Amino acid sequence: MDKIVLRDMKFYGYHGVLPEEREKGQNFYIDVEAYLDLRRAGETDELEDTVDYSKIYDIIKYINENNKFRLIETFAHIISREILSTFRQIDRIVVRVRKPEAPIEGEFKWVGVEIERFSNEL
Repeated sequence: MDKIVLRDMKFYGYHGVLPEEREKGQNFYIDVEAYLDLRRAGETDELEDTVDYSKIYDIIKYINENNKFRLIETFAHIISREILSTFRQIDRIVVRVRKPEAPIEGEFKWVGVEIERFSNEL
């Protein structure tokens, strides 16, 4: 299956369980893999035969700016649900939300979640 990939999108958000996370905020990095048939777009070279990845970015930006999720699991789930319901031609989506500034005592690069959802689950 073909896919559209957006990697390392950076958003500043107020998501987290701890009050200081929800007040101070932190950076989140998001990856999306949207699986769909891109054959027609490859043949026609027309935007209307694919999914405009700038619209995927806009959806994620809107969700980030208008919510304060306690869990990044919820953040990822809402992203996947909104993208799948907006773009019916996407069959499957993988969303990763990474949180490099998680409140953990210790050294690490990031913590995160990866979820996979299917259009037939809507």
